[in-house]
Amino acid sequence: MFTPERLVLARKRRRMTQAALAASSGLSAQSINAFEKHRKTPSAETLSILADILDLPIAFFRAPPAPEMQLDAVSFRAPTKMSALERDATLSSGAIAASLNAWLQERFRLPAPNVPTYPHLPTEQAAEQVRAAWGLGEAPVPNLVHLLEANGVRVFSLAPDCLDADAFSTTHAGTPYIFLNTRKTGERGRFDAAHELGHLVLHSEYRLPGGRAAEPEANAFASAFLMPKAGIVAQRLADASVDRILSAKRRWGVSAMALAYRLRDLGLLSEWKHGQTVKKLAQMGYRSGEPQSLMARESSQLLAKVFDALRDRGMHPAEIASQMGIHPEDLNDYVFGLVPIGVQGGGQVSDSPRPGLRLVHG
Repeated sequence: MFTPERLVLARKRRRMTQAALAASSGLSAQSINAFEKHRKTPSAETLSILADILDLPIAFFRAPPAPEMQLDAVSFRAPTKMSALERDATLSSGAIAASLNAWLQERFRLPAPNVPTYPHLPTEQAAEQVRAAWGLGEAPVPNLVHLLEANGVRVFSLAPDCLDADAFSTTHAGTPYIFLNTRKTGERGRFDAAHELGHLVLHSEYRLPGGRAAEPEANAFASAFLMPKAGIVAQRLADASVDRILSAKRRWGVSAMALAYRLRDLGLLSEWKHGQTVKKLAQMGYRSGEPQSLMARESSQLLAKVFDALRDRGMHPAEIASQMGIHPEDLNDYVFGLVPIGVQGGGQVSDSPRPGLRLVHG
């Protein structure tokens, strides 16, 4: 058995062109192309060579085709700044994570998608509508990754070699996905998640996530979603000092810069005061980070529950990876490092009814 689409996926995941794979394997570029185009099937020996070069088990190339991430349905922060190899590697990372989601859905009843779409609304109003639909009122958003998962969004981490992509989102077969960078601070990770939620809400139905206006719109949505106007006004942050901003940012779980921008946009800081505030925050190190922040990086509650449930049923991460045709360390890349890759196991999933996973906001 051999699945040509899996060879394409593996090659792109490893940032290789057909010519590069041909050169590394000693095969001709024409042979690689023929394998990928369903015109020729590699021998067992040839497939073993390709699997070794691409650092994936042979089983990966014998699995059914993975869900395909369509470029025009994916939000990238700055797609023109990404090389084709980087873009393809990131999309391929998402496709493998979506395969994991399909594997999980065969075994668990996961939360159904519940993401309202408002492509026709202004960003501020759309954010208010989503907060209302999810029962958030004007209070700070709790753990955002948990909230997204409770509403049916599948949230995975980006593999370490794809972190230049920051984050991206898409909807595939009716299921919304968000892929997050894990090297950012907790505050900036939350803003990335809210930004990608903005794409899912605003750039849906007849609106694609690309275009010049898409990124500013998603940023505006994230700002309004994390820092609702009524809640911010109630905090009496008009003409707030830097110290007051640093105190308030902890309540809302956002970066100091994001709060300063929001105060300006709401007319609570003048342009001059905002400029002075941003300058001082930059001098204090808040342009590139959040000094002395105690906020932990948000992770997946759904995946943690899934792995606990599978472990209770005798299935360990090494076997999950094996069934997916990937290495345990690759599995860890997509699940926020939640699985101990050194654990070995050989248990089998039972034939009992698929358990439901109930996520609570927290």
